[in-house]
Amino acid sequence: MEVILLLIYSFFVWLVFFKFKWLPWNFVSQVIVVTIPIIGLTLLILFLNIVAPSSSDVRVMNYVVQVIPRAMGKVTSVPVQPNRPVKKGDVLFTIDSTPYQQDLAALEAKEPELVAKLSSAQAYSRELRAELESAQSTRSSLAAKLDLARKRVGQTHDLATTGAGTHFDYEQAQTDAKALQADLLMNDANVAQVQQKLSATTHKGELSEVAQARAALEQLRAQIVHARWMLDQTTVYAPADGAVINLQLREGSYASNLPLVPVMSFVENEQWVIAMYSQNELRYVKPGDEAEITLKTFPNRIIKCKVDSIVWASGTGQLPLGGVLPPTAQAPLPGQTAQMTGAAGPARYAVRLIPVGRDTHTFLPMGAAGQGAIYTDHIELIQVVRRIILRVSTKLDWLVLKLH
Repeated sequence: MEVILLLIYSFFVWLVFFKFKWLPWNFVSQVIVVTIPIIGLTLLILFLNIVAPSSSDVRVMNYVVQVIPRAMGKVTSVPVQPNRPVKKGDVLFTIDSTPYQQDLAALEAKEPELVAKLSSAQAYSRELRAELESAQSTRSSLAAKLDLARKRVGQTHDLATTGAGTHFDYEQAQTDAKALQADLLMNDANVAQVQQKLSATTHKGELSEVAQARAALEQLRAQIVHARWMLDQTTVYAPADGAVINLQLREGSYASNLPLVPVMSFVENEQWVIAMYSQNELRYVKPGDEAEITLKTFPNRIIKCKVDSIVWASGTGQLPLGGVLPPTAQAPLPGQTAQMTGAAGPARYAVRLIPVGRDTHTFLPMGAAGQGAIYTDHIELIQVVRRIILRVSTKLDWLVLKLH
């Protein structure tokens, strides 16, 4: 674009000084003619870098899921094809489910036994409570009979003393009272024994035997749920729309659930378009600003975008964990590298761009690189220069500059 502006400027200089000779071509005019484009282009570029910042580092990134199965075993089928579109929920591969089916069957076989134990414990609990109620009722009856017998002892004693009754009746009444008292003491012992058995209860009021049987049954049912879940994990599904790249998994392979040994990499269709900018170029950029990008994959094409967000974070601002002190070396001097001084390179910030309009569903290859520009709300008149520069540069992407 600068070359085009210089050519236009040169054309007008030729018209004014040589064609029509409206002004004399002398030393002063020569100095002015040379100075004007230098100052003008310098100011134009400086303002453009602020109000319409450009980036030569635009990247297309995709989410990559490292597929690690929860179950492990021999792979029985791999119906997915490499580098082919896959829908969310499609089967990626299956693992031999025989061991997991056997584990599930073994656990399910134990359930009726534990259910019977729980029912037996609950029946025993009900029996003890019924026994306690019966013993308490019997105690009340014996206590009433004992009171009556004691009154009978007093009455027969008085009658025997006055001669109105026999001494035998008095002795019989005493014997009946002692027998009732013995029965009452035995009943109290039975009540205490039943209460002692019922005293071993949980905070929910359940008998300990019932609580233990219920806990064992619930634990078994939890194991059954986990076994069914593990059985389901023998079939691995696509986590999203995307594709499997560089598929190496084959039938007969052994799939492990080790985190460091994924069986395949799944590339999702969801993408991020990232443009990298220097720290001082984003002073006027805000979410919602218009943006345009070009990718070398699509020569002579402008992809319309808008600013989604600015990632105000950089790895150079992260302190390392551990006993290492934060690096404080100065930035590398001209001719030095970051490795020479121990300093990181100049921090750049990423701006996330979202394709809009007819480019919303445009296929963007993962890893595609290019350049782009963001158009702010300041000095919009000169931003047309940036648009022209971007369009001229994307036409140059048609050129394949290699000799073989």
